[in-house]
Amino acid sequence: MKIAVTRLAGKEVRDAARCAAFGHACYSVHPLRSEIQTEVVSAFAEAVERGEFDCIFFTSALPAKILAPHLKKTPRVIAIGPETARELERCGIACETLPGFYSRDFVPFLGDWIKGKKIGLPRADVPNAPLIDAIAHAGGIPREFRCYRLVPTNEPLDLDKAEAILFTSAMSYKKAIWTPRPDLLVMAIGDMTAEAMMCGGTLPAIVGDGSLEGTLATLNEYRGKIRIIR
Repeated sequence: MKIAVTRLAGKEVRDAARCAAFGHACYSVHPLRSEIQTEVVSAFAEAVERGEFDCIFFTSALPAKILAPHLKKTPRVIAIGPETARELERCGIACETLPGFYSRDFVPFLGDWIKGKKIGLPRADVPNAPLIDAIAHAGGIPREFRCYRLVPTNEPLDLDKAEAILFTSAMSYKKAIWTPRPDLLVMAIGDMTAEAMMCGGTLPAIVGDGSLEGTLATLNEYRGKIRIIR
């Protein structure tokens, strides 16, 4: 299938190869763009240099890409998935990778270790109260740095050549300008995105596990079942 994947510009580098591995082609559409908050980036890098954190949690690949070149020494570092880990490792930063693809997996991953620990959170300027509350409830000390903003492009998504569209975040769905079609298969990368879509009146046919690969595997299972029914 030809899949339109919602991405921030520059985050789609490996998408084509990853989709091809599952027998699909893809291209990127951009409901959002990023605005880097340079003062916040500098403040976070300086705080890391001063040793103010016991752990840093990178919740997506973009803050890792932005910050990794500025970090000379780091405490314990956790990445939310392999793409985020790859950005850190490119700059020589060793990290652990969560077994799941959601920020809700972070506190269970650390377990009792988190008690009394200062956790640095370089993130987008998007609220994530459940993560902050979970860290605090577990005895950790969250310090959030909103390093970039997500700004709507306000451009209609080019879906003329697409057989499917994959929304990769709740925000990318909420801010997208697009026209559904009966022949357009609509997919959510994970359950949080699916929930936002259903609240907006869109029922995704495919819901992944939070990763591109997991979504593509689910898509192939779905297509196999459709063939059997037919």
